[in-house]
Amino acid sequence: MADDTDDDAVELEARLAAQDTFEPPESFVEQANVADDGIYDEFAEDWPDCWEDAAALVDWDEPYDTVLDDSNPPFFEWFTGGSLNASYNCLDRHVENGAKNRAAIQWEGELGEERTYTYQDLYREVNAFAAGLRDLGVEADDVVTLYMPMIPELPIAMLACARIGAPHSVVFAGFSANALATRMNAADSEYLVTCDGYYRRGDALNHKGKADEGLRGVDHDVETVVVDRLGDELTHFLGDHAHDYGELVDRHEGTHVEPVSRDAEDMLFLMYTSGTTGEPKGVKHTTGGYLSYAAWTTQNVLDVKPEDTYWCAADIGWITGHSYIVYGPLALGTTTVMYEGTPDYPERDRLWELVEKYRVDQLYTAPTAIRSFMKWGTEYPNRHDLSSLRLLGTVGEPINPRAWKWYYKHIGNEDCPVVDTWWQTETGGMMITTLPGVGDMKPGSAGPPLPGIGAEVVDVAGDPVDEGNAGYLTVNKPWPGMLRTLYKNDERFIDEYWREYSDVDSDDPDDWTYFPEDGAKIDDDGYITVLGRVDDVINVSGHRLGTMEIESAIVGVEGVAEAAVVGADHDVKGEAVHAYVITEDDATPGDALRERIIQGVEDAIGPIARPESVVFTPELPKTRSGKIMRRLLVDVANGDDLGDTSTLRNPDVVEDIQAAVDAGD
Repeated sequence: MADDTDDDAVELEARLAAQDTFEPPESFVEQANVADDGIYDEFAEDWPDCWEDAAALVDWDEPYDTVLDDSNPPFFEWFTGGSLNASYNCLDRHVENGAKNRAAIQWEGELGEERTYTYQDLYREVNAFAAGLRDLGVEADDVVTLYMPMIPELPIAMLACARIGAPHSVVFAGFSANALATRMNAADSEYLVTCDGYYRRGDALNHKGKADEGLRGVDHDVETVVVDRLGDELTHFLGDHAHDYGELVDRHEGTHVEPVSRDAEDMLFLMYTSGTTGEPKGVKHTTGGYLSYAAWTTQNVLDVKPEDTYWCAADIGWITGHSYIVYGPLALGTTTVMYEGTPDYPERDRLWELVEKYRVDQLYTAPTAIRSFMKWGTEYPNRHDLSSLRLLGTVGEPINPRAWKWYYKHIGNEDCPVVDTWWQTETGGMMITTLPGVGDMKPGSAGPPLPGIGAEVVDVAGDPVDEGNAGYLTVNKPWPGMLRTLYKNDERFIDEYWREYSDVDSDDPDDWTYFPEDGAKIDDDGYITVLGRVDDVINVSGHRLGTMEIESAIVGVEGVAEAAVVGADHDVKGEAVHAYVITEDDATPGDALRERIIQGVEDAIGPIARPESVVFTPELPKTRSGKIMRRLLVDVANGDDLGDTSTLRNPDVVEDIQAAVDAGD
């Protein structure tokens, strides 16, 4: 009997490996929020008025009179003349419409603590904190900085700010004190909401100490609110201009704060993201277009319904958490799951334990996490009942076909469509992906542009490339969720994001193209495969090779869990390919596997992509957000000084890799 089971498993793996296209399950299509492929033609024929479908998902205080004002490109405006409040749309209207007892946020602490906030609970606490912020002097258009981990007070603070018309600026809790100071100075933010600390892998971390250090670098006075997360685990002192969150909320318990009506183009939040100059960019998102687009994509790409329990396993410190933990799900009135900890603490089955515990319907996570799950093995998801899952999603980077198929089989049991979503901080929401109830899925390819999104792959001159060829991903039409500008820097906004293919300063919106700095290729079905950042390209003997393609070929080799590829100096080729590889737990690194990797790359891409070196390592250097820092790997390959590694979550690994290279491993 065991032998038959083993044979079946081998046969299944072989079938999945050979399969390039997957249809959405019929049972999913029957209940999908969108199941008619006519939506693409409808949106194309009725553009831009098609986006009224998104605007219809939110309630307006004053109706808009124009869907798109494109009179001053690239400063496009959406739903002009309209006004609304994001906090009202995420709370009040659900309470008023009979959903007050539905869970809004289901929070799980790292130590197993649970907190459930119904929409009524959330409404009350948001109102109380909004009243507290007003007492501290916060007025409409004041930027409030939020420097907190994944605790419920973070979305509460976001919604409280939105309620009184004060834009929030969330700074990822893993960022340094200096990063906090830089962002508060750039935003002229005079208010900070933070916490005493939080748990990571069972340890209580002192977050307030880091916040206090950051405040010493802010060049103006700041009023601070501190959430007590750790209780007796960590004693903290408030000092001058500091206030206890619990006392502030208690003082205003039962207060109703009337939502401030905001113009559709008023700023909802700032989000600072890294820039090519080293200075962070303050991406400005506005109320009407962003909220409508977040709700529309949540409903139609993630297939979220009000009765669902939905989990985006990201951090609210990033745009994914803004759009798909807070604003999108809460605007639709669903239950959104928040988890404080890491996916492997206390055991490597923590995520699957929570999926089973809360009967999660949709799981939206990153390829980085999926590759870790693969490396750990199927024994961990197999411990749990994952049958509640209806849809799976990936976000943050391209996913290679092998990881996609593992996710599809071992987490979704081949019953869940997988949406591989491409988008950015600047886009506000998803741009390229399949609609799960409509399109076939192609592992490794994000899919076609969403209905109403004008994305194409072009060459240097701006002309569309032939099918199968690589080029630059561009967006040639505005969309509601788009950034409006960079905070106090319109010139940089134009320089960094927009390309004109006609006269300078043209007033014709068709002459302006958004350039996200990603390379891509497109197939004959219009599916786009994102190859990674344009600077993630290796030029070998005049041939431009995308790191994503090479990494996918390496991860396709049995025994490989994850890989990072960089280009390093070469006297003859200009650049040569260097690969850094993490093996699966049961695989043996060595010459045999190294040869299989090299052969796998040659088979998939050609001899031109043959790695000059393959270095085995237990870890890759990653930032705290999970991004591989390839610059350091280039330094290792070139034998250069490594410079500052303090921004890594695992700084010691670079020296370990350097030692492996020096030893010839």
